[in-house]
Amino acid sequence: MKRGLYILFTAIILVSCSDFQKTLRSDDVAEKFKMGTELFEAGKWSKAHRLLNQILPQYRGKPQAEKLTFMHAMCSYQMKDYYIASYHFDKFTDIYPQSEKAEEAAFLAAKGYYYNSPVYSKEQKETVEAIEKLQLFVNAYPNSQYLSEANTLVKELDFKLEKKAFEIAKQYDLIRDYKASIKSFNNFLLEFPGTTLRNEAMFYRFDAAYNLAILSIDELKEERLNNALGYYNALKKAYPNSEFLEDADRMKEELQQELNTFTTKS
Repeated sequence: MKRGLYILFTAIILVSCSDFQKTLRSDDVAEKFKMGTELFEAGKWSKAHRLLNQILPQYRGKPQAEKLTFMHAMCSYQMKDYYIASYHFDKFTDIYPQSEKAEEAAFLAAKGYYYNSPVYSKEQKETVEAIEKLQLFVNAYPNSQYLSEANTLVKELDFKLEKKAFEIAKQYDLIRDYKASIKSFNNFLLEFPGTTLRNEAMFYRFDAAYNLAILSIDELKEERLNNALGYYNALKKAYPNSEFLEDADRMKEELQQELNTFTTKS
């Protein structure tokens, strides 16, 4: 019984594959459209894409072109070829702005850019582009069913840019380029005022200022000690219960002791 079912199942697959190959090699455009649609609806994206890709030029300007263009783009999207999918979805919305699929196509085009965004440690050109595309979608469809997801994706991408800027500033601190670290953290806090990394950024800015002051020559030391204490006060005022406060308090005492030597000398 089981063996018989296996043989039957195998035969069906072989016939199906044979039909697909036969249609793929044929010149029957209508049959390719029909089978391509069936494969698309069955979620067989790769096979559907091969057929639809062959006939796309022949249907330009015809009534079936709208459906074909959307399906073709969706196949690329489902195959995770997001660069190509976004290109075709963008093209679809340009050609068919009044289509009932225009909103979905616009969202999936923007979401394709989101998927092409790299990890935060790499160059973030694609991330900036994805944010712009998603924001354009939100502006164009303020009442969209995809609005909540689009906003979530924008927040995720924004955080990636925050993390990138934060890690650059922190890296300056680690390699002891303290002036560059302070400047980078100042820029970071101005550019991302609502960041969840604000507490940590303010501590590492203070840490960089502390090291810069402690290691300074006497001619620059007093001014830098005062600057560092200013960053400490900003941290404590903003985050009186900061997890970094114990270390910050210890560093502040050392700064104050150093500053007192200048007061005694004068």
